[in-house]
Amino acid sequence: MTRMTNAREMTVRTWLARADAQGAGSYSRYFTGTLLPELRKLPGSQGAYLLRRDFDGDGTVELTAHTFWESPEAIGAFAGDDITVAVVEPEAQAMLRDFDRTATHRTVAADARGGPPSPSSAREA
Repeated sequence: MTRMTNAREMTVRTWLARADAQGAGSYSRYFTGTLLPELRKLPGSQGAYLLRRDFDGDGTVELTAHTFWESPEAIGAFAGDDITVAVVEPEAQAMLRDFDRTATHRTVAADARGGPPSPSSAREA
C-alpha cells in the first residue's frame, strides 16, 4: 500500500495545450525526447508528467504538462523573470492547435507517490 506523506517543499508548474491526435502524439515525443532532457539539466528540476485527455467527437486532445521544482527560484532558471509566462518553443507550437500563454504554480501539500517520509515530514506527523 502506498503511504501518504507530507510533501517536502516542492512547486508544481502546470500548463495546458490542445492538439489533434497527430499533434498530440508529436508533442508527446517532443516532450520526452527534447524537453525532458533539457529540464533534467536544470538545478532544482524534480521531474515532470505529461497528461493526455482525448475528447470524443471532434478529435481534440488536451495535454497538461506538470513540471516539479524545488522552488519558484528554480523555475526562473527555466521560465525567466516572470515565471507565469509559458515557455513554448516554435517547434512545439507547430504541433499544437492552441496553448495557454501562462502557467500556474501550486505548492505540493501531500505526496502519495511512495517512498519514505522525509525527516521533516516525520517530525510533523
